Amino acid sequence: MVVLVRHGTTPTTGKELPGRAPGLHLSDVGRRQAEAAAARVAALRTDDDRIATVHASPLERAQETAEPIAKALGCDLVTDDGLIEMDIGEWTGMSLKDAAKRPEWSTIQRYPSGFRFPDGESFTEMQARMVTTIDRLRAAHPGQLVVAVSHAEPIRALVTHALGSHLDMFQRVVASPASVTVIAYGESGPTVLTVNATDDSP
Repeated sequence: MVVLVRHGTTPTTGKELPGRAPGLHLSDVGRRQAEAAAARVAALRTDDDRIATVHASPLERAQETAEPIAKALGCDLVTDDGLIEMDIGEWTGMSLKDAAKRPEWSTIQRYPSGFRFPDGESFTEMQARMVTTIDRLRAAHPGQLVVAVSHAEPIRALVTHALGSHLDMFQRVVASPASVTVIAYGESGPTVLTVNATDDSP
């Protein structure tokens, strides 16, 4: 079983596209969300679950979200570059308001599989990277519960893949700040158990 956690809220959440820019930390709200996410993840574990490590994107906001999770589980925190945010190249730091005015915005929303950010990744490359990373982590920890802290786009793309849906459907998946998503992998393939669980979830 793979437990995916999106990082908590930052000062730019809902305002800018931070991409992989360094130096972006959780806000006070984000830190509280991270603690709440840690409690939710810890509650998922049963006596039979073995968790060796918590894996996280190298970006500060993901590391700061992963730290209380690792502490709650009594596990080591391991940085994994495969869980990093999508590389949005020249769009890094752009406001969402300005991005929405770009002619490419409709392509991103309706046909993301056909778009590559200038000097950055394509959505198909990002999805392939995320799928490959999770496959690698599962293979490295057979029979264990894998916890991975990442970002919205990679998590949404992974869920879409697990559902057997086309990448162009990924915009219909929600991954809110500090939300928990759970996918079970078996011989017959993945089963999506939970998507976007937060403190506000029913």
